[in-house]
Amino acid sequence: MISTDDYLYFTGRALDGMAAIVAGLGDDLANSRPPLPGANSPFALLTHCVGVVDYWSGTLVAGRVADRDRDAEFVASGPVGPLLAEVAAVRERLAADVAAARFDAPLHAPPDGSFRGPDRALDRGGALLHVYEELAQHHGQMEILRDVIRAGAAS
Repeated sequence: MISTDDYLYFTGRALDGMAAIVAGLGDDLANSRPPLPGANSPFALLTHCVGVVDYWSGTLVAGRVADRDRDAEFVASGPVGPLLAEVAAVRERLAADVAAARFDAPLHAPPDGSFRGPDRALDRGGALLHVYEELAQHHGQMEILRDVIRAGAAS
């Protein structure tokens, strides 16, 4: 079984990696989108990841109400500082949710079908694995976005 400590270590690495990318790009570049069809800005992608954690861990695992607008996450923009503070806060919420979770318990609600989650029934442990899946894949995506944005800014 995966320990709470290990789970939080790996989700924290993904969140910290994305936060470092956004911080390193700064306000202007973190809000830019590379010239690729459907590309997101790093700022929007990190905003989306905060929404993922709050919804899947907060609402479905812990039972908190999360007012999420998934579509708005992908067009979010703004200064980096407040977003980095929100990432720190979501890490704390995630740690509390994971510490209190019974992984084999049912979700507090069925997942919203429009959020493109897994196409199978999940328990709370499955929802937390989905959080890790999303954070890991978006961290890798953001590393590529950063490289493309920096290359475009340099030319």
